[in-house]
Amino acid sequence: MGKYEARRVLVAGITQGVGFRPFVYRLAKRYGLRGYVLNMGGAEVEIFVEGGRAEIERFLADLRERKPPPAEIEDIIVEAGKPRGFSDFRILPSKRSSKLFSQIPPDFAICEHCLREILDPSSRHYMYAFNSCAWCGPRFSMMFSVPYDRKNTYMIDFPLCEDCRAEYDDPDNERRFHAQGISCPKCGPRMWVLDGDGEMLEAKDPIRLAAALIDEGSIVAIKGIGGFHIAALATNDDVVLTLRKRKRRPYKPFAIMAIDTDIAKRIVHVSDVAERILLSPRRPIVLLPERDDSPVSRYVAPGLDMQGVMIAYSGIHYLLLMNTDDKFLIMTSGNRKGKPICRDVREALKELRGVADYFLVHNRRIINRVDDSVVRLTRGRPVLLRRSRGYAPQWIRIPVSSERPVIAFGAELQNAGAVCFSDRAILTQYVGDMDEYSNLLFLEEALGFLVDVYRVEVSKSIIVADMHPRYNSRRLAEEWSKRHGSELVLVQHHRAHIASVLAESGIELDERIVGIAIDGVGYGDDGAIWGGEVFYGSIRDLQRVGHLQYHPMPGGDLATRYPVRMLVGILSTFLDDWEVERIIRRRGLMRGLRSERELSIALMQARRVNCEKTSSIGRVLDSVSAFLGLCFERTYEGEPAMRLEAHARGGALLDDLEVGISSGGGTWVVRTRDIFEYLLENDSDSHSLARTVQYSLGYALGKIASKCLTSASIQSVFVSGGAAVNDYIVWGIEDGAEAEVIVNSKVPPGDGGIALGQVYLAVIRG
Repeated sequence: MGKYEARRVLVAGITQGVGFRPFVYRLAKRYGLRGYVLNMGGAEVEIFVEGGRAEIERFLADLRERKPPPAEIEDIIVEAGKPRGFSDFRILPSKRSSKLFSQIPPDFAICEHCLREILDPSSRHYMYAFNSCAWCGPRFSMMFSVPYDRKNTYMIDFPLCEDCRAEYDDPDNERRFHAQGISCPKCGPRMWVLDGDGEMLEAKDPIRLAAALIDEGSIVAIKGIGGFHIAALATNDDVVLTLRKRKRRPYKPFAIMAIDTDIAKRIVHVSDVAERILLSPRRPIVLLPERDDSPVSRYVAPGLDMQGVMIAYSGIHYLLLMNTDDKFLIMTSGNRKGKPICRDVREALKELRGVADYFLVHNRRIINRVDDSVVRLTRGRPVLLRRSRGYAPQWIRIPVSSERPVIAFGAELQNAGAVCFSDRAILTQYVGDMDEYSNLLFLEEALGFLVDVYRVEVSKSIIVADMHPRYNSRRLAEEWSKRHGSELVLVQHHRAHIASVLAESGIELDERIVGIAIDGVGYGDDGAIWGGEVFYGSIRDLQRVGHLQYHPMPGGDLATRYPVRMLVGILSTFLDDWEVERIIRRRGLMRGLRSERELSIALMQARRVNCEKTSSIGRVLDSVSAFLGLCFERTYEGEPAMRLEAHARGGALLDDLEVGISSGGGTWVVRTRDIFEYLLENDSDSHSLARTVQYSLGYALGKIASKCLTSASIQSVFVSGGAAVNDYIVWGIEDGAEAEVIVNSKVPPGDGGIALGQVYLAVIRG
């Protein structure tokens, strides 16, 4: 052994709840080092080692190279110290103090080792639904405080039995030594089945009983990791339609859970990229092209060409599916329409009464409700649609460091909030739409958890919200600002979209960029509803240099719900009333209006000077969807545009549509009326028209971007907003700009990522 030295090491990242301390213990023992390792209150890990210099250096090198599979190391601070004469190396009790902050671990899918034990008749974990280890299982969903110790999770309700304690205390047990969430059938949570009135059913094997009930056609609510699912047969039309009626969800697609990828491949086409995502520890729902011979009912995702599929990510789900005939089921969020996912039995019995016939439940409490995350592939690249289980609450590093904490309240739809300190932005899990009061309470609770864990002083924080005067998320932010005396900053919606993708990309503050924000709705600087915008400049000073043509929205919000109204508004800009009426009637589009009189009312509203105007690409896509007879009522966010994208899959790209671009006053405008003039004169098949229109919209926006790229520092186009996931639009932007397109990858490009952009802009303003 060389010269005897000592080092104090602080490690930040995902280092708690992933077997990191036991790993450090074994590593120190391997090199004959003495000292200790412990969890700190900021969710970081402190290590003190003393021994030979060479051994310490090898220890520090292996710290990064040999870490446990789920661990992520972002920062390591190594300080020279004086040897203290330790006689051994130990894992010490956690401290509340902190110097660094580390990440709260997200929930991890069951690992292959734990799953193998569940299926092994010789294992004491055989058929045990809650089997987990240092590398897998729930974390965030069952934590009520940091550091991640058993006493700070709801596993405190389940004292370890002698066998589990022996594994917990065994340094040679790589997966269970000091693993906080472990349990077994002797000491862990248990399951049972309730009927619709909450009465317990006799069952030796509750999971097997639940599977049998589902196979018989019943709808069963399942308490899982981050909340309840509703499970039902995906192959039976009558069951699916019954579920739709009970959930008041006429068309919105249901997710499917498969027991493994072999079963998933019977339903959808699974690429290598998709398979890696499906089997990752995050286990999101992945939207994938449906097979022509899929056994899934056409009512699971009506009007769409994709199915949202995930792989069983807990012992509960795996054992349930194993006992079903199909080995896959509808597994949709367990909630009433628009409300948060249920997390406890009492809530589920109240909210899901009349929806579920039976309830498969357990007695492990859930502190942080976490819905399933959703991913799709856009131009072959993974893009998040919903960021929740498996991702939240991991932080995202932004390019600047804030002197003051920031609390962001996000957007109005598909909301997630955020907390920021230093250069770390931590988004909450997916919350939902803010027009539902219970979701406002959920947002407040989710932000409150992060504020408490990271010890953010609200009174000294910047509170940031969307500038839309009628957003409930803004009103909640104003309430917090007033209550705590905090500074309130309002941010324009589409600049926040662009800021979100710039924050992810680490673009320097003074770099000039070109950004395109495309979505359904956002309050603009001029009071109009924006949604098809091109920006140029640095993040400090993003100037709007182009946009889609303004069109009237007859009836305001009614035009977003009933696309034919929006179509009437667009047609009224270049046709007389009688011409508009003739087109609507001849194409059979009156069925998209609620009465005969509504057409004349919509025309009258469209021609009023004070009619609300919009440049939204979402409203253009809605109108094309209605014109082609694909969707006449938006029953869920993005439905008309999603149906339009799906319809385009079988079409050809026509070369005779030219969408004009006009300029004036330093701003370029895409003449979207050209699209509708083209549609009125073209008799090509609807699939090709759908494909061509979407591509051409993207191409026109890309051409505007190309005009700015010659002056930009970075020769890429940054694209964000809900429509940034559309294959044809992104393809068109790439061709029009003749440049690389960068879309969000760490947060959703839609409104679920707005909070990241709000944080970034607030930090810059200081």
